Amino acid sequence: MRWMIIEGVDGSGKSTYARWIRQYYESRGEKVLIRIHPSERFLGLLTRRTLQGKGRIMRLVASIFFIGDVLSSLRFLRKDRKRYGTLIYVRYLMATAYLPERYIDLGYDFFAKILPVPRRLLLVDIDPGVAIRRIESRNETKEMFEDLGSLVKIRGKVLKLASKGWTVIENNEDADQMPVALKRIIEDWDATFPST
Repeated sequence: MRWMIIEGVDGSGKSTYARWIRQYYESRGEKVLIRIHPSERFLGLLTRRTLQGKGRIMRLVASIFFIGDVLSSLRFLRKDRKRYGTLIYVRYLMATAYLPERYIDLGYDFFAKILPVPRRLLLVDIDPGVAIRRIESRNETKEMFEDLGSLVKIRGKVLKLASKGWTVIENNEDADQMPVALKRIIEDWDATFPST
């Protein structure tokens, strides 16, 4: 079984990359599961609702619900490993980038020590201006961090944390070229980290 995490700021294309990876492995006859956070489960829905609020209290509440949602996904990890050839988590560890700057390394290192972390870590990077255009094209209610200023700050933090063993792929350009670059990464991972 192979397990991977896909992270990135809002609008970066995390879910699109997860679907491409699923298609890649399903075309080889494997069963693939994608777990997106916040999920459609109770804590995930509460996270989404609080992310549409404003202020420090709502940020704290959203963070608590998000952590609970991720932990509830981990309840299924052992069973999922038996049932699927590939397991993809979208948003998992980089949520610590939403902490104040002085706490991001401490938060990341803390969660990386107490939570299981796979070796296949993909950060989908994007220019915040491109990300905000994608977010606005969704015609959905914006979340508290979905403005240009927040995306710029969070992207800087995420890129800093990416130095802790992440593979970074840039997603500003033509979407037709992205699967080609992603395929190279997947093939490299499969050669370097055999399935368990």
